[in-house]
Amino acid sequence: MTMSPGWYLRRLSRMGPREVGDRAGDALRRRRWRSALPHGPSVTGGRFTSTLPAGTIAAVPPDAAKRLVAEADRLMAGHAEFFGVAREDLADPDWWHDPKTGRRAPRGYAFDVPYRDEEAVGDVKQIWELSRHQYLTVLAAAYAITGDDRYAERVAQHLRSWWAANPPLRGVHWISGIELGIRLLSWVWIRRLLDGWPGVATLFENNPVAVNQVWHHQRWLAAFPSRGSSANNHVIAEAAGQLAAACAFAWFPTSARWRFSALRSLERHLRDNTFASGLNRELATEYHGLVLELGLAAVAEAEAAGVPVPASIPDVLLRMTDALAAIVDNRVRPPRQGDADDGHGLVVDGADTDRWASLLATGEAVFGRLDWWPAVTGTDVRTPFLAALMRTRPRSGAAPAKDRPASRPGHFADAGLTILRGPEEIWCRCDGGPHGFLSIAAHAHADALSVEVRHDGVDVLADPGTFCYHGQPEWRQYFRSTLGHNTLRLDGDEQSLSGGPFLWTRHARSRVLYPDASATGTARWCAEHEGYRPSMHRREVELNSSARELRIVDQVRGPRRTIRLAFHLGPAIAADLAGERAALTWGLEGETRSATLDLPGQLSWRAHRGESNPPLGWYSPGFGRKEPSTTLIGTGFADGGEAFATVLRFFG
Repeated sequence: MTMSPGWYLRRLSRMGPREVGDRAGDALRRRRWRSALPHGPSVTGGRFTSTLPAGTIAAVPPDAAKRLVAEADRLMAGHAEFFGVAREDLADPDWWHDPKTGRRAPRGYAFDVPYRDEEAVGDVKQIWELSRHQYLTVLAAAYAITGDDRYAERVAQHLRSWWAANPPLRGVHWISGIELGIRLLSWVWIRRLLDGWPGVATLFENNPVAVNQVWHHQRWLAAFPSRGSSANNHVIAEAAGQLAAACAFAWFPTSARWRFSALRSLERHLRDNTFASGLNRELATEYHGLVLELGLAAVAEAEAAGVPVPASIPDVLLRMTDALAAIVDNRVRPPRQGDADDGHGLVVDGADTDRWASLLATGEAVFGRLDWWPAVTGTDVRTPFLAALMRTRPRSGAAPAKDRPASRPGHFADAGLTILRGPEEIWCRCDGGPHGFLSIAAHAHADALSVEVRHDGVDVLADPGTFCYHGQPEWRQYFRSTLGHNTLRLDGDEQSLSGGPFLWTRHARSRVLYPDASATGTARWCAEHEGYRPSMHRREVELNSSARELRIVDQVRGPRRTIRLAFHLGPAIAADLAGERAALTWGLEGETRSATLDLPGQLSWRAHRGESNPPLGWYSPGFGRKEPSTTLIGTGFADGGEAFATVLRFFG
C-alpha cells in the first residue's frame, strides 16, 4: 500500500504547528545522516551488573518452565508461527524476507525504504516481528532455567547474524522507533538471562559490533521520537527500550543523559496515554496490555540499576492493572476493542501462557491484589523475573492504597466503557466513549455504541477483531468499519471518516446518558452519538439477570434514512435464522449451550458467512488470521424515532 499525495495532505492537516516544525527538523536530520553516519564511541569492556537476584530461577513454577522449554525446543528445530504464517527457517533466518508474500525488503538507506508498499517490501509486519528478537528472549530464558548451552549458542549465532546483516541505518529494521525500542529491551533481557554462559561477555560488552549496535539504537531513539499526533504506544516502547538500555548498558558518555530523557518521556507519555480510570486512551485493549508490559519492564530496569523512579509511573501502572482486573470476563479475557496486532513488550514464556493472567499475576506480585480481582490460576515465567528486579513492591499482605477501587468498577466514565454482568457469567461491554486517541486516532475502529456479549467466556455477539494493517486495504477497511461491529449504519455512511489505514479525519462524538452497571437485578446503559449528523443514534441496553435476557433498543432521530443493523456472532456459534428469530447453539466443555436472538421485525434479515466481495462474516482470532463466522444484517428504514428492539435470551 503506497500513500497518495492526498493522504499526506490529510495527515498534515491533523498536525499542529509544533509537530510540523519538529517533523521538518527530523527530515533535515535524516538527510544529514545519509551522508554522514554518526560514529559511536570506541568503547568495549564495559560491565553488566543487572543480573537476576539469587533464587529467581528457583521461583519459576515447574509447569511454566516446562512450557517455556517446549517452546524453546520448537524454535531450536526451526519452527515458528507469526501472524498465521508458519516459518520453517528459524535455524538460519533471512532477516529481510517476508514468508507470506515471498518478497525481500530492499537494501539501502533506511529512510528510503517504502515500508508501507507491500509490492516493494512485502508485509513489513512479518519482516519486523522476527527482528524484535522476542523469540531469542525465549531461548535465553530456556538457557537460564536449564543451563543447556545449545540455547545460548543459538542466540549468539542469530544475534551475530542480525548485526552483520543490519548495520546502522541500512534497511527496513531502522525505520520504526517502536521496533528499535522493543529490540533493545530484548537485548537487555538476553544479556541478563545468558549471564551464566561463558561466552556472554564476548557476545555483548566485549564485542565492538554489539556495542556499536546498542549505541546506534539509542542514538536513533534520541533523535527521532514519535511526536505529536503519533505519540501513542510507539513512544512508550521507544522510552522503555531507551531506558532499559541506558540502565543496563551504561557504557557510553551519553548514557546518563539518555537515561534521564527516557525516564522523563516515559513519565509524561504514560500519563498522557492513560485515562484517570486506568484504561489506555487508545481504547484498543491489546495496546493497554502492550503499554502495561512495557511500563513494568522499564520500571524493573530502573529499579534494578538503582535509578529513582518518579512515583507517578508506578501509580499509572497500578491504575492500569486494576482497570484490567475490572474489565475481564470470568475466563480472564478482556474486551476485543479497537486494533490488535499481537504485540508484546517482553516475552519469556511458552506459547500457551495466558497473557492477561500473566499481567494480573505480575500486578499481584508488584502491587498486591484487591479482594474483588478475578482469580488467576495459570502460571508464568515473566512474573518471578520482573518481581525479582522491582525493589519497591509491597510486603505480602500489605493493605491496598486508599485510592484503589473498593469494589469492582463497572463503568469507566472517562473512557466511555461500561461492563454489564449477569448470572451464568453473562458479560457485556458497551461502548460510548471517545473515538480514539490524539488527532489521528490511529488504532480506533468506527464502533460507537457497539456491544460485545459473552457467555462463560464464549463470544456470542463478537467484536470481529483487526486481521491486518498494511497490504490488504479492503480487509483493513472492513474490520475497522461501522458495518464490521455490532452497531447501526445509516445510508451506507461511516460514523467516523477514515483518511487512511491509521488515520481518521472525522471522529464521531459519543456520550453516555446513564450507566447502571452495579444493579443486582437489572443493569442498564444508554448512550448516543452524532456521527450521522443531522441524525442522532441512541442505544439502550438492559441486562435482566433473573430472566437471563439482554435487550438492545436502537433509535434514530432525524430525517428518514436507510438503516443496516449488524450483529456479528462468535466463530463457535451456530445460527439458524428464520424470519426475525435466530436460534443460537454452541458447545463448551462437552455441554451444549443455547440462546435465541429476536431481531427487530421492521427490518429484513439475512445471514452472511465468509463472504469476500465485499468482506462480510469474518472473525479474526489474532493478527494475520481470520475465519468465517455468521453475521446477521437487518436492512430497512429509520423514520421518526422508531425503536428497533433486539432481545438475546440465554438458556441452559
